[in-house]
Amino acid sequence: MLDGSGRITEIGGGMKPIAFRAGYLPGLKAEEVAWLTLDFQAQKVDAGGRSEPVLMVEVPLLTTAQMIALAHRVREAGLAQLKAQPVSDIVRVIDAAIARLLDVNNEYRKLLEELLPRVTGFDAEMVRLGLNGFLQSFRALQLHRFVAEDFANPKILDEFQPQAKQGWSKALGADLTVHVWAGNVPALPLWSMVCALLVKAGAIGKVSSAEPVFASVFARLLVEIEPRWRDCLAVVWWKGGQADLESCLFPLADVVLAYGGSAALNAIQSRVPSSTRFLAYGHKISFSVVSKFALTTRKGQACARLAALDVARWDQQGCYSPHVIYVQRGAALSPFGFAQMLAGELAALEPKMARRALSLEEAKSLASWRESHEFEILKAASASPLRVVLGDKSQAWCVVYSDESMALSPGPLNRSVLVLAVDSLSEVCDLIQPQSAFLQTVGVAVSPEELLPLAELLGRVGATRICALGAMTSPEAGWHHDGRFSLLDLVRMVDVEHSAEVLAESFTSYES
Repeated sequence: MLDGSGRITEIGGGMKPIAFRAGYLPGLKAEEVAWLTLDFQAQKVDAGGRSEPVLMVEVPLLTTAQMIALAHRVREAGLAQLKAQPVSDIVRVIDAAIARLLDVNNEYRKLLEELLPRVTGFDAEMVRLGLNGFLQSFRALQLHRFVAEDFANPKILDEFQPQAKQGWSKALGADLTVHVWAGNVPALPLWSMVCALLVKAGAIGKVSSAEPVFASVFARLLVEIEPRWRDCLAVVWWKGGQADLESCLFPLADVVLAYGGSAALNAIQSRVPSSTRFLAYGHKISFSVVSKFALTTRKGQACARLAALDVARWDQQGCYSPHVIYVQRGAALSPFGFAQMLAGELAALEPKMARRALSLEEAKSLASWRESHEFEILKAASASPLRVVLGDKSQAWCVVYSDESMALSPGPLNRSVLVLAVDSLSEVCDLIQPQSAFLQTVGVAVSPEELLPLAELLGRVGATRICALGAMTSPEAGWHHDGRFSLLDLVRMVDVEHSAEVLAESFTSYES
């Protein structure tokens, strides 16, 4: 395992209990810090009926004085080291780290494959495949596209660049960014951590109690590759809502990025000064649209397979996972036929990527959702629109089909999806309107003629990302998260106007 100093020692196999010390705390020795142990339980229980801890994660309990000192250290190191490096050099370091994590024989990769299934409960094969797909978005070619997406001339991050309007401009990244991460899907901290590095900003990230592993491992890997960054980033933990730490840390940051529910984000924002930029990423809802042109006898099965992957990956825990699939009538394959194929594909995926064990609360939510649809079927008259629950209660998925159009609403997650028939694609926009403030990703299987007109309508309602069916859980490098810029929100622009350039010419030694 990785110990508190970042060294790697051998880790046990099987399901025997192991320990991991989370966090990355430059300038602090392990013995100077208090530690709290979080126990992650196995699905199995012992002979006495008790859950067995399969992973014990120690998280740091910093005092306010330690947190303040850490913030100053990261800020100063970022100014001294990151600000002086060209973006291309930063990309090379990140690319080298990602290359190691994509190498199945690398000790860091082995560590993640050992720990992440234990800490998240996700199937080991899902973690393996998910990491591969996710990490590929952060290779050098993708990172250069990432920068180019927000800056037409990436050199503007390195030095003043001429502007078409005359004059010169430079993009200066924040000196210190603070990241408050959620833990619903493994490795998500990578997005904001990489963004901060690309704009040469020091970063302090707070890991979630639900997933404190990935960011800790990645930070240690980065500084092993580039020792000059050893003080430029930190990974910490505190109990959510701990006002004393948040009130002392947030005012020291130039930008605070936070992920979570509305209540948590509102509490965080109340402790962020008005002079500090606050970027909030709250809960979102996503869905899919399948055109009749995708429902030929030959293509329908392939579309159902893609939709099943969107539903099964990460058990719908990400904001980009679909809750509802709208399927157009009028094709050789009916919407109900598509729902049946989707059910079959979800069943076929279960042996390959098992659903994680559900908490009592999750199981109750799923059962309640299922029973509510079964109740509607029982009380409906025979002339009512067709509604069917596919999959019995013993299966790790549930598909509900309805001929009746319904407004978009959140489902219980964990591979439960509602398939609804619609007459036209434009009809979908009316059905999603009530959730306009919370829309994010739309997975589509439509014809070329339908794509941009539908995208226009969906964008007007509030959707911010439209992708292919089957790609919902794999955003492209440089995507505009919730419709925002990934890098521009982390910089401030400095302009040297043409008038200053003209006046400067009058003070040269060769001016007569």
